[in-house]
Amino acid sequence: MRHSGLNRLCALTSACVALSLIATTGWSQTLTWLGTLGGNYSLGLGVSADGSVVVGYARTDTFTDRAFRWTANDGMQALVPGFDWSYAMGISADGSTVVGYAYTSGSVYRAFRWTANDGMQGLGTLPGSDWSYATGISADGSTVVGYASTSGFVYRAFRWTADGGMQSLGTLPGGFSSRAFAASANGSVVVGWSYNADRQLRAFRWTADGRMQALGTLGGTLSEAYGVSADGNIVVGGAYNSDERNRAFRWKADEGMQNLGVLPGGNWSAANAVSADGSIVVGSSDAGGVYRAFRWTEAGGMEDLNVAYANLLDDGSYLETAQAISPDGRYIVGTGYNAATGRREAYLLDTRPSRRDGDVNGDGCVDDSDLLRVLFAFGATGNNLPEDLTRDGIVDDADLLEVLFNFGSGC
Repeated sequence: MRHSGLNRLCALTSACVALSLIATTGWSQTLTWLGTLGGNYSLGLGVSADGSVVVGYARTDTFTDRAFRWTANDGMQALVPGFDWSYAMGISADGSTVVGYAYTSGSVYRAFRWTANDGMQGLGTLPGSDWSYATGISADGSTVVGYASTSGFVYRAFRWTADGGMQSLGTLPGGFSSRAFAASANGSVVVGWSYNADRQLRAFRWTADGRMQALGTLGGTLSEAYGVSADGNIVVGGAYNSDERNRAFRWKADEGMQNLGVLPGGNWSAANAVSADGSIVVGSSDAGGVYRAFRWTEAGGMEDLNVAYANLLDDGSYLETAQAISPDGRYIVGTGYNAATGRREAYLLDTRPSRRDGDVNGDGCVDDSDLLRVLFAFGATGNNLPEDLTRDGIVDDADLLEVLFNFGSGC
């Protein structure tokens, strides 16, 4: 099969003009509104690596909120139908495991972990706690993070694994409350916020050795962490500056906390999630009195997704928040206003990552090495293969053409 790809190379090259029209059909960016569960609102909070599954919560026609799981084939489905109030907060990279919390018959919220094979599993609480909330999950699905509380609303960040159960992460020295929101790919690093000894909120980074590190602020009195890179070395969230204005931040161990700014005309921003390599940050910023979803990169700074993808939005529609991003930065989910339905709805934005320009190995140059990788993988099938540039599940002629048409670019 691999040799057949090599034998076709000359034929493919001579036919490239005609085949390019076929191969590029449907390759443009797409925006999908995900609907609701009968009500007037939904929010996307997690997306699988391949963009095929989105989770979050949606309003029903009885004005309750239900955790949902959305797929292109089945649309939006209630994840745990037996609970009037439930929220899906995160999803594993392969889309098979979902975490969140639901209001139980005991009139308390309890953290849950849901899998396609086993359904819903309650995660319990910490000793002395009445309530628990699962808010994040590692990419491999093995670790769940969140917080548990007593009736006095004193919170403790937790980390849950199948072997160890739910374990408290404690607080910063002298603090009385903490919450966790995200975990690294293998669950060894957890981020969130904790009060410190001065009763001020501080973003924290917790590592498997049990150390909770305060990440500082941007000159103000508050910071909160909401997302972390796959290796745990880059953290994003929101922090007050010296004017006590909230600003999205990106923290690195060797550089500290970086202010990501605001959109034009804005006074507030917060970062909600980051790509696996830490290079792409998404969140929300006000822009002249309205809230808009943003994407930030080192090269481009903060950009309004409504401007970058204006061609995908109907008149009157807008993207309000960006809540989660796929590991490769391709897919973004959040909520916005769908003018066609007159509702605020969850959305799935497919931005098409740069590797669709033929750069298989990500070195910025489309050359022989990229061509050879596609040729030697020709015929392979599966999800998230780097040689599958068209992301259709198979390495084939279309992927070869993607390299050929961009051969030499960036070199």
